[in-house]
Amino acid sequence: MFKRSLLLIVALVWALPLHAHEFWIDPVEFQVNVGAKIEAHHRVGSEFIGPKHSYLGPRTTTQAFGHQGKIMDLPARSGDRPAMQMPDAPEGLITLIHETTDSDLTYQEWQKFVDFIEHKDFAWAAEMHKDRGLPETGFAETYRRHAKALVAVGSGAGSDVRAGMDVEILALTNPYTDAMTDGMKVQVWLKDKPRADAQVELFEETPEGTINITLHRTGDDGTVTLPVKSGHTYMVDHVALFGTAPNPPINAVWHSAWANLTFRVP
Repeated sequence: MFKRSLLLIVALVWALPLHAHEFWIDPVEFQVNVGAKIEAHHRVGSEFIGPKHSYLGPRTTTQAFGHQGKIMDLPARSGDRPAMQMPDAPEGLITLIHETTDSDLTYQEWQKFVDFIEHKDFAWAAEMHKDRGLPETGFAETYRRHAKALVAVGSGAGSDVRAGMDVEILALTNPYTDAMTDGMKVQVWLKDKPRADAQVELFEETPEGTINITLHRTGDDGTVTLPVKSGHTYMVDHVALFGTAPNPPINAVWHSAWANLTFRVP
């Protein structure tokens, strides 16, 4: 009973206050030997800083890994920490994949919604909200997280793989084997189509622990080349926002889908 109550408390703490923060997969090591165990934490926070969270089955839609073009389930039990554990890692590039279930929140202050849509490049949403005749307070939004991380096993050779999530960031460059002089090329996907002219937020952590944040935009083919440096750790984040018809019991009028990709440049 105590364990069940503790997991419920953790689930509620994880879901309720964290909408305007990023969710990412944080591998304990981004490069491991063949046959070693890959471990990774789930983190939620702001500016690439956030606490570790255990695996929560009721809050999970997909937990898997990609290798050599295939997607395979990654078993876990609620309460596991690190949240992702993969023994006997095979040679090559491993893509860790995690998709949450929907969470929801209710806006009690209009300015908080305005701050969110302006930060994430959805200024149009304020006018649409008013055109739909929606109230400025007391309205709900659902949101879902779609996170990936790249881990090199042995040589780390290989390519990232599309996981088929509604919104997703696909690495077109392998940071562990490709030359990084021209940058890290990624492609944003939304509902099986590359997303053009979309904002991408790049979080960089230096070896000294300094966090730098820059904004970038995708081209017509949904791709963007991001500036990266050797020895630095990166998180790429993108958010999509949709108006939704209110359906009981939540009656949410907006839905946001968050895509995330983490990696390190050796």
